[in-house]
Amino acid sequence: MQIRIKGNSLRYRLSRSDIAELKTNGYLEERAEFLSNPLTCAIAIIDDDKLTADFVNNAIIVAIPLQMINELADTDQVGIEDITGRMHLLIEKDFSCLDYAIECGYDLFPDVHAFRPN
Repeated sequence: MQIRIKGNSLRYRLSRSDIAELKTNGYLEERAEFLSNPLTCAIAIIDDDKLTADFVNNAIIVAIPLQMINELADTDQVGIEDITGRMHLLIEKDFSCLDYAIECGYDLFPDVHAFRPN
């Protein structure tokens, strides 16, 4: 899972295995171990119909309805977007890089825009 924060915009990029783990366990997290406190970034499946995010106890937690994660996992849908208060939220599939750099992994979705017919 990759997390990007820019101002009031929060973007989670999920690999295939991230989405599978989220569907299986209902929860997915990454931790960054700072000197004084760790920062946890997580996604939790909820029984609701709205995508939301909150920051509690050094954790950024995005709550996603099961229906939304199923649509992301089982269709060609690329992402889910919503605005919670002043926060712009985006959960999207993590696509493979065009140049296949080391940071790009085998577990990513193929870039659907990379191969265009002439």
